[in-house]
Amino acid sequence: MLKSERHRSIVEMCNYHGLVSVSFIRKELRVSDMTIRRDLDELAEQRKIVRIRGGAQSADYEKEEGQRDRKELSHLEKMRLHTKEKQYIAKKAAECIDEEDTIFLGSGTTIELMTQHLTNKKIRVVTNSLPVFQLLKEQHTFELYLIGGLYRDKTGAFIGTMAHEVVQKIGIKKAFIGANGLQQHMVSNFSIEEGTLQRIVLDNARKKYLVADANKFDRSDFYNFYDLRQVDALFTDFTLPAGVKRNYQQFTTIIN
Repeated sequence: MLKSERHRSIVEMCNYHGLVSVSFIRKELRVSDMTIRRDLDELAEQRKIVRIRGGAQSADYEKEEGQRDRKELSHLEKMRLHTKEKQYIAKKAAECIDEEDTIFLGSGTTIELMTQHLTNKKIRVVTNSLPVFQLLKEQHTFELYLIGGLYRDKTGAFIGTMAHEVVQKIGIKKAFIGANGLQQHMVSNFSIEEGTLQRIVLDNARKKYLVADANKFDRSDFYNFYDLRQVDALFTDFTLPAGVKRNYQQFTTIIN
């Protein structure tokens, strides 16, 4: 990985998580501690991050009643984070899709990876995600529906009243929705408008599934759009600590 790519990835991690450790960065980028520490020092000199003992934090990090401002990452930025874990989740979630199912796939990079595991399945797919639609449109083994509405560039999703009216009239057997944050029984994301559509979809689905990598646990984003206790299962990855899993299993089934 080029130095410029490492620097960009480190800044993105800091902006997304607020605080990151050297060991976390090493795991994500697969480079030596010495290289990471040198990168952190350079980025701190450029005032792109703040150097702290054992790691770094976002330049915009705020310690105020345990909360911090967190900007929403672009679709491309999200694609670069936790790819191995997201691929694991996508495969696990796709395994619960059966022949003849009508499924809803929401927006998000983990759900986009689910499309790799849907080939040769005789199903009906409904989505409000343009990236998901584009990934599936060349596959002719199933029916594919794209819900229209107001286009949201950050996630490639269609939202708003038009989308609400359509999903309320569709019989969805299994819905798969991504989450930005899981704080006890509350599920959150960045956008009120997108969260509202996700809530309507989940309410109308017979089986309600969430997908979220382990880094989303014990975090909250701007808008709480659903109650984890109303979800049938949450698909996550193999890095979730056992103690965290036990805590969240009181609200729903955790599959990892």
